[in-house]
Amino acid sequence: MSASRLETYDVVVVGGGPSGATAAEDLARAGRRVLLLDRAGRIKPCGGAIPPRLIKDFKIPEHLLVAKINSARMVSPSDRKVDIPIEGGFVGMVDREVFDEFLRARAADAGAHRRSGTFTRITRDHDDVAIVEFKAQMGSGDSATMSERHRVRARIVIGADGANSAVAKQAIPGSELKKLVFAYHEIVKSPTDGASRDFDAKRCDVIYNGRTSPDFYAWVFPHGETTSIGTGSAHKGFSLRDAVGDLRGQLGLKDAVTVRREGAPIPLKPLKRWDNGRDVIVAGDAAGVVAPSSGEGIYYAMAAARFTAEAVHECLDTGNAHALSLARKRFMKAHGTVFWVLGMMQYFWYANDKRRERFVSMCDDKDVQKLTFDAYMNKELVRAKPMAHVRIFFKDLGHLMGLVKA
Repeated sequence: MSASRLETYDVVVVGGGPSGATAAEDLARAGRRVLLLDRAGRIKPCGGAIPPRLIKDFKIPEHLLVAKINSARMVSPSDRKVDIPIEGGFVGMVDREVFDEFLRARAADAGAHRRSGTFTRITRDHDDVAIVEFKAQMGSGDSATMSERHRVRARIVIGADGANSAVAKQAIPGSELKKLVFAYHEIVKSPTDGASRDFDAKRCDVIYNGRTSPDFYAWVFPHGETTSIGTGSAHKGFSLRDAVGDLRGQLGLKDAVTVRREGAPIPLKPLKRWDNGRDVIVAGDAAGVVAPSSGEGIYYAMAAARFTAEAVHECLDTGNAHALSLARKRFMKAHGTVFWVLGMMQYFWYANDKRRERFVSMCDDKDVQKLTFDAYMNKELVRAKPMAHVRIFFKDLGHLMGLVKA
């Protein structure tokens, strides 16, 4: 049989968010021939917070930080406010539109080929190599159009195309069972001094209240000139848009200029398997690597992408498809305990407003604050102070059983 005339890549990465762009960059720098396929024009709803660990590990330049947050405020159902200072550091804030494009451009600078288009399906060539089919996007903005079908061959396909990944649905068994929270936010012009009743450009607010989210939380995250005001919920009948509108009213930002509105599903539990045992693997939201309780996804998406790139490189080197399974194993070894702890926190403390009230009360504890931010900033459970963990355990138990006053 004659050789295929289709262009062949070592790796086709579907999705150009932080996960896809990171995987494409790492593999291109490793000398692989990479195609990065991204659906242009879409921005994921996201608070945009990135910890120092991400800035260091992924060499994020200073100019991408539109704000540096030095405190967080937890707000309970009764409107109790607990301010938590970030001692000895800060949390960086990024604009996802600019941040994601920077990562895609950096992947291209590393040697990845970029195409704008929408993935449609994976088929097989005569020699059983995967064929990635997509519709290429021509132009941009409202004038953008989709061309006829394009096809390329891929020794490995990475699906980094979001929570509702079309790649995962086609190739990864069990991906349809993913548990999702639906997030919605509105990017507004940040208020000037005194224009809002309760706004601080250097503080992130996290609101735990059944009115703004019956099972998750709402947020106010400043981004310098703009601010993300959003909420999330797994309850399909809950109006996220109305909740955000009410929150804007409470903040005195009802009439603030709205820059854009965005909504998307967010997974809160890693898939049990990330690969098809052959030549397809997923990463980022497609793999379910958004932290429960906090909803943090950027760092974990990029960390998962790095593990995925390493596993793909090894698979291509050895021809052993089993190497693909190493991505999930390595990620869960590094972060699985944190995900389990955060999942239990969400299960217990987000169940109703009575528990949310106790949760915010617990966050007023200095031990809790210190260990929480150490874990957030460094992306690992801190073991340096075992007695602090013991104290937190008994305080946590006391709050859960109602033995401590909220």
